[in-house]
Amino acid sequence: MRNGENSPPNGMNLTGRAVLGRKTKDIVARLSEETIPIIHHENLDRVTAETLVDSGVRAVVNAAGSATGTYPNLGPFILARAGVYILDRVGEAAFEGVRDGDEVELRGDSLYRGGRFVARGEHLDEETAERRLRESREAVGAALESFAKNTVEFMHVERDLLFSTFDVPQEIARRVRGRQVLIVVRGYDYRQDLIALRPYIRGERPFVIAVDGGADALLEVGCRPDLLFGDMDSVSERGMREARSVLVHAYPNGGAPGLEPLGRAGIKNVPTLRAPGLSEDIAILIAEQCGAELIVAVGTHVGLVEFLDKGRRGASSTFLTRLKVGPRLVDAKGVSKLYPTRVSPVLLIALVAAGLTAVSAVVYSSEQMADIFNLLAIRLRLLLGI
Repeated sequence: MRNGENSPPNGMNLTGRAVLGRKTKDIVARLSEETIPIIHHENLDRVTAETLVDSGVRAVVNAAGSATGTYPNLGPFILARAGVYILDRVGEAAFEGVRDGDEVELRGDSLYRGGRFVARGEHLDEETAERRLRESREAVGAALESFAKNTVEFMHVERDLLFSTFDVPQEIARRVRGRQVLIVVRGYDYRQDLIALRPYIRGERPFVIAVDGGADALLEVGCRPDLLFGDMDSVSERGMREARSVLVHAYPNGGAPGLEPLGRAGIKNVPTLRAPGLSEDIAILIAEQCGAELIVAVGTHVGLVEFLDKGRRGASSTFLTRLKVGPRLVDAKGVSKLYPTRVSPVLLIALVAAGLTAVSAVVYSSEQMADIFNLLAIRLRLLLGI
C-alpha cells in the first residue's frame, strides 16, 4: 500500500468528474451530481455552501481548511448536514495531480485519479463540523477586534465616501430619480425574501438594480434587472445579457476586471464607475445620489458574522454607506419570515367562486348535467344548513 493510502471508512467510495476552481463561484455553473468540485476555499461561507448543495454535488474536495476556527462560519456544517461528503485540507497536491474533467475517486480520506493516489485529507463530517463551529464561537472576540480595527482604518482612508459624487450615466440617473429602487444581492436568504417581495415588485414597479449574481437571483423569480452593477465576478452570461443596462464597478485606480467577462459575453462599450468599497454598498449610494424615493435592499450584508463569513476587508464600507443613506434605506432581509407567502382566505374564496362560475357555465349547457348540478346544489345547501 502506498504512503497515504488507507481503507475507506465504512466502505465510503465516491467517483465523479473533477471540476477545479480556486474560486468556488467560478465553477458553480458547471457542477452537478456527476461532478466533484476541487476548490481552495478557506473558511467556507454559508452562501457558497448553500449554492453547492443546490448544485446537487455529493462531495467537495477542499485544498484549504473549510473551518479554521478563526470565526464561526456555517458553510461546512451546512454541507455536512445536507449529506455532502467533505474531504478537507488536501493541499496543493489536488490541483497538481488532477486536471479539469478527470475521473476521480474518493476512498475515505484519500483522493485518487485513474486508480493512483493523489492526496490525503481529513473527512469533515457533521459532528466534527458542528464541534468546530461551537469552538470557533469562543474565538469570535479576536475576530471582532480585527474587524473593528479594519473599520476604523477604512473610515480613515475612505472617509470621502460619505461626500463623494459618483459619475453615474445620465440615462440611469434619469430613470432612478423619484422612484423606489430595489437592490438585489445574492446573499443570505435572498431567494425566500425575493419571493415574499413579489407583490411589492408587481405593485410598485421599482427600478431594479442587480449586484453581480443578483441578476441571476432575479431571473430565478421571473424579474429582469433594470441595471446590472458590479465587477461581474459571480454573474452568468445570461444574467449579463438579460439586464436592460450594465455599469461596471471599477477600482479607484481605474482598473475594471469586470469588462473582461462582459467582453466574452459579447457585451461591449460598457461604462465604468470608480469607487472604493463593496459593489452592494456603491449600488445603494448610486440610488441615493440619483434621488431614489426609497431604497429596498435584498441579500445585503448587515451582521458581523456575515462580514467575516465573506472574508472581505472592504465590508467596512457598509457602515459608512448606511450612515449616509439613513432612513431612506429599508433592509428586506428576513422579510420572508416576517411576512411569509401564503394564500389569503379571501383570495382562496374568490378563486373557488370563479371556478364554480366557470363550471356552472359548462354544466348548464347540458340539460342532463344541469339536473345533476341542481341535485348537488341541494345537497350542499342541506349540508351547510342554508
